[in-house]
Amino acid sequence: MANGEGRDQAITRLLVPTLFGISLLVFWEGLVRGLNVPGVILPAPTAIWERFLASTSILRQDFIQTFVKGALSGYVMGAAAAFVVALLVDRSDFLRRGLLPVGNFMAALPIIGVAPILVMWFGFDWQSKAAVVVVMVFFPILVNTVEGLRATDRMQRDLMHTYAASYWQSLLKLRLPAAMPFIFNGLKVATTLALIGAIVAEFFGSPIRGMGFRISTEVGRLSLDMVWAEILVAAIAGSAFYGFVAVIERHVTFWHPSQRRGR
Repeated sequence: MANGEGRDQAITRLLVPTLFGISLLVFWEGLVRGLNVPGVILPAPTAIWERFLASTSILRQDFIQTFVKGALSGYVMGAAAAFVVALLVDRSDFLRRGLLPVGNFMAALPIIGVAPILVMWFGFDWQSKAAVVVVMVFFPILVNTVEGLRATDRMQRDLMHTYAASYWQSLLKLRLPAAMPFIFNGLKVATTLALIGAIVAEFFGSPIRGMGFRISTEVGRLSLDMVWAEILVAAIAGSAFYGFVAVIERHVTFWHPSQRRGR
């Protein structure tokens, strides 16, 4: 009975958003067709899909340039750097008091102001977009990781001290597993920030490919169906990236109450 209920809940969670999405597309199509809305204002979903199918080679090149080279590489570098710095902050009260307030300030900086500076520093190719992504994802992951490493209570830490555990033994066997829900929260937030940062950075300079470059160029040409095709690619890539990290989280933090409730 429990397995049947869980299966029914999973089907419901999948069916409801699917039906809602289909209804939204049908309403969108009917609105555009019924009111004769010009394509330069709002193209119909069928027109966007036709343009998507006709431009797969261009969309693939843009995806590789923006997501794989810019967003994904910057995400990996930013996450790795944030984790290493979090370990240093965890061991130094001076760094905790000094770096975290600076991190909160840096996280509040608008990407519109930071992106053109980094593009001028690192050039117009994907390296500058990766640098923007590193800046955007570094501090959210850092703050979440530091908070996660402090999530264990004193009794648990005293128990490890009673067992004569070293700092690294305590970190690997107690504090790091307890920090995983916090770390994955930062990683999931950073997935959306990474793609947004890479796309926005391309508005300020890019080779003749990339999602941001294509969107800004096609808007100038009033080719809104191509713009929406790029948005579709970005939405699929961002959702898949977030889902990939969420699946890893589910396997790593299977013991956490939030994961048990989700089953």
